[in-house]
Amino acid sequence: MCSVVVGAAGTPAPGYRIEVRNAGTAPVDTMVRQELPNGSRATTVTGGGRTSRPAGMSAGEVTWRLRLPAKSTTTLHTALSVPGPGRSVTAPTCVYGSDGTRPFDCATATWVGAATAPAAQVTAAPAWRRPPVLLAAFTALLVVTAGVVWWAVWRRRRRTAAGSAAPGGMARGGTGAPGGGATPTGTPAGGTMHTGAPGSGMPGGAGPGQSGPGHGTPVQGGPGQGGPVPSATGGPAERGTVYPRTAVPSPASRRRRPPVWLVVGVAAAVLAGVVGTAAWSATQRVAAMDTTKQPTSGAWVGSSVTGALGQPLRETAFEFTVYRLSCGADVLPPAPGGGRPCLATVGVRNLTTEDQTWHGQLQRAYLPSGNWVAADEDATRVANLGRDVFSQPVAAGRRVLLPLVFTMRGDEPPKRLELRSGVFSAGVRVDVA
Repeated sequence: MCSVVVGAAGTPAPGYRIEVRNAGTAPVDTMVRQELPNGSRATTVTGGGRTSRPAGMSAGEVTWRLRLPAKSTTTLHTALSVPGPGRSVTAPTCVYGSDGTRPFDCATATWVGAATAPAAQVTAAPAWRRPPVLLAAFTALLVVTAGVVWWAVWRRRRRTAAGSAAPGGMARGGTGAPGGGATPTGTPAGGTMHTGAPGSGMPGGAGPGQSGPGHGTPVQGGPGQGGPVPSATGGPAERGTVYPRTAVPSPASRRRRPPVWLVVGVAAAVLAGVVGTAAWSATQRVAAMDTTKQPTSGAWVGSSVTGALGQPLRETAFEFTVYRLSCGADVLPPAPGGGRPCLATVGVRNLTTEDQTWHGQLQRAYLPSGNWVAADEDATRVANLGRDVFSQPVAAGRRVLLPLVFTMRGDEPPKRLELRSGVFSAGVRVDVA
């Protein structure tokens, strides 16, 4: 059985050491393939390898055709150009049979340069600048402002009401008349004061059928002018008597209620603060969701992970590693119903302590347009020499390496693969374009 081990060299440029081993007792003809990351090219290749870019692949590869003696190890070296400053370079490598389609083993390594920029650090905003604090402060400011306005209006109206209820606003009595007598100008509560002529039954001096200068107005009589005016009821005489009216509280002196517009304004400010807080909380929850998920049914278990070729990606039960993706008729014969086959070399490791089943319809290849196709189970069975890889579960703790075939409609290659262990698993996404 052949195996491969890949290690990254500590050189200024991306470099790799590839060890291919034949543990069997007979020589083996193999094909070794190393995937080149996008934007890079091979600058050094040992062991007779050559660089090519097969049709249907977005990146190139380095291939070796080796005949491995029994129980031997062959070491290969490659060096790549740096695709960009501050980038790490992952180059997965697989050893296949002589036909180059059925993998024996795959391995991967990531070169990290000394000049690789550190990950950006996110600095949390000061406490006073955080949205909840700012929103609470704004709401408190609205409430305090409304309260101050309400207090000022209430105090002003209270002063106005107190001024209108002062003693100066009560009914006043009469004024002195010539001759030292007091001429009453007020009237008793509920009645009217009249003066009349002698002999007519009315005090004053006007005869029958006559009236003084005005009805109910004191007139000057004879020598007794200025003397006491007898009461109309025959009681004791009253001079300059003031009859105060009973003070009736005016509406202005009553306790004022705050105006409707002020109550509505304060309620609107408080409501705005509550609604704003709820909206912000909902926005934070929505922002925390993974918007790239494309669920099929049910609720997801775990978090979705996205990576590139050669990167091990874990979900709830499996660890997936996509080592290579190639499309075209040179990979596999065209499907009977038409379409172009794309073959992905995938490693699957069961991370649980129980056997896990998985299904071909849950493994998908996405086009740049967003359309997708599920794994072609019939073509996958042919690529695995007649073995149905989805009919048997993956044993606990075991790793399997197998080709998956996706039959694409059209000439456009897939942009992303989506792999998952179960219908409720969030799965992993592998960028292959």
